[in-house]
Amino acid sequence: MAYTITEKILLAHSGKKAIAPGEFVDAKIDFALGNDITAPLAIKEFEKIGAKRVFNNRKIALIPDHFTPNKDIKSANQCKVLSRFAAKHRIKHYYEVGRMGIEHVLLPEMGIVLPGDLVIGADSHTCTYGALGAFSTGVGSTDLAAAFITGRCWFKVPESMKFIYIGKLSKWVGGKDLILHTIGNIGVDGAIYKAMEFTGETIGKLSMDDRFTMCNMAIEAGGKNGIIAPDKITERYIKGRWRLSEGRKNKRRYKVYKSDKGAAYCRIREYRVDKLEPQVATPHLPSNTKPVSKLRKVSVDQVVIGSCTNGRLSDLKIAAGVLKKKKVSSRVRAIVIPATQNIYLDALKEGFVDIFLKAGAIVSTPTCGPCLGGHTGILGAGETAIATTNRNFRGRMGDLASRVYLSNPAVAAASAVKGRIAHPEEV
Repeated sequence: MAYTITEKILLAHSGKKAIAPGEFVDAKIDFALGNDITAPLAIKEFEKIGAKRVFNNRKIALIPDHFTPNKDIKSANQCKVLSRFAAKHRIKHYYEVGRMGIEHVLLPEMGIVLPGDLVIGADSHTCTYGALGAFSTGVGSTDLAAAFITGRCWFKVPESMKFIYIGKLSKWVGGKDLILHTIGNIGVDGAIYKAMEFTGETIGKLSMDDRFTMCNMAIEAGGKNGIIAPDKITERYIKGRWRLSEGRKNKRRYKVYKSDKGAAYCRIREYRVDKLEPQVATPHLPSNTKPVSKLRKVSVDQVVIGSCTNGRLSDLKIAAGVLKKKKVSSRVRAIVIPATQNIYLDALKEGFVDIFLKAGAIVSTPTCGPCLGGHTGILGAGETAIATTNRNFRGRMGDLASRVYLSNPAVAAASAVKGRIAHPEEV
């Protein structure tokens, strides 16, 4: 029987001889993660049931990244729950401030998630790891608690949708624009509980950072997971992870899966992208996408460059290239957030931080912060932001009367200079 890459990974982890979309399977997981918002709930259920030990203290990650560094007493107590549970159960992958990073950037960076893995996380953007050819998806905190105990989780095998991208991307256009264009085309409910498989010649030339961005936002179309079959670019990225101390310690074998030629898809979409402009999602849905050229009259009060979607080194490099020898508008707050400590260090070495500071931006320690209206950039009533984050729901970044636009790092940086939404070519 012919299977998609998603079906192959679920089949391999379920121990079954055959599976089909719509079928429920109980599968062994390779890794489970929680953060300072979701893990305390899972830990509460874990302890409520009377569990004495976790299934494997090397296959769990607890990462305080949403409200950290602790913004108030409540967030401090949330993080304390994580640290004490990690100490009690000797959780290997607990990363405190100073070592931590935004979870969905940190784990691949450390070589912890690999192709063919089955990963769950109590965070909807766990689908990011599909860029490595893993099946990764978000779950609820009670499911995470059960996984902490059993090392297993149940899934309904999703139908798969194939998205084929053809053509060469123009300058200033990248993975963020591809996924925003796709979500704009199919809607925020266009892939509900579907595996979104990204392929085609354009994907084959995309960097890993752009692939992470695309898979990260699969959930914004309702997808169960986003996934890209591993290739030489994936393999080079993984080998590069072993230079990090944690990567060397966790070096292990992995299996590459690819969809069979005769695999069944519930829908196939094809996009020609040669003439695609940078895309911007307008309030209050990621599907409200327009070319940047249509939005040049929109003034902004705040710019955020960072998050698990676009806080990687290549994103900062693009933003720094736009901001070099420029000044952020005096009417704008520009906030840059490297996604991990290593990215922060590399940005320092490359001179990007110097460029940001001289331009008039601030640079924060790694945190999800403003993405979810947590801290380090809350919007007031009537204020407008353009951000490289993944969601622009009403009130997402602050007051219910605020507005958030989503873009790639180049557009965000150009907008910081102009004080309005701008194409990078304008600066």
